[in-house]
Amino acid sequence: MKVINLSEHDSVLNQYLKEIRSIKIQNDPMRFRKNIERIGEIMALEVSRTLNYAPETIQTPLSDATVRTIQDQLVLATILRAGMPLHQGFLNMFDRAENAFLSAYRKMNKREDGSEELEIVAEYLAAPKLDGKTLILVDPMLATGMSMEIGYKALLSHGNPKTTHLCCTIGTEQAIRYLEQNLPENITLWCAAIDPKLNEHKYIVPGLGDAGDLCFGEKL
Repeated sequence: MKVINLSEHDSVLNQYLKEIRSIKIQNDPMRFRKNIERIGEIMALEVSRTLNYAPETIQTPLSDATVRTIQDQLVLATILRAGMPLHQGFLNMFDRAENAFLSAYRKMNKREDGSEELEIVAEYLAAPKLDGKTLILVDPMLATGMSMEIGYKALLSHGNPKTTHLCCTIGTEQAIRYLEQNLPENITLWCAAIDPKLNEHKYIVPGLGDAGDLCFGEKL
């Protein structure tokens, strides 16, 4: 699996990363959502550089012009609910793409010894046919990698994409290792940033907190 960390290169992306991480700024839900959306737009631009293009001739008011346009059939997929602003950023750039939505939520189960085990539960999927298309699956927080794995494998019930891009705002080294062990090698993983570890509750450290709650309010 090819892994790309966009924060390794200086760009305006890092300004938005700073703001979604900062406790002084992130508690403005509208700004938080907008910054996630902006990161999605920048990431979509980077992904677009890897797509297939062909020349197309169009008529302007004065003459003909030739431009190179995307030939791939794109499907943008997101894991609800936290993924919605990131998805919107991609959709702003790839406005002709088809869309897919699925649910996946974390559940902590008690073991017999009193310790806790994380389970990812998936319940909902709405997607077009994926055969031969370019799948872009987005989820802002790649903590353990389990949600992304479950989401990707659930989408395969709708066909086999030609190419797959997994995109997150912040990932972890642990999640990357997990995906490398459990997903095909020909997938590309795009991260705006990669953090070193998880805490005992499986939240990314330093991370930014709960992206879904910061976007839409605390859940029960």
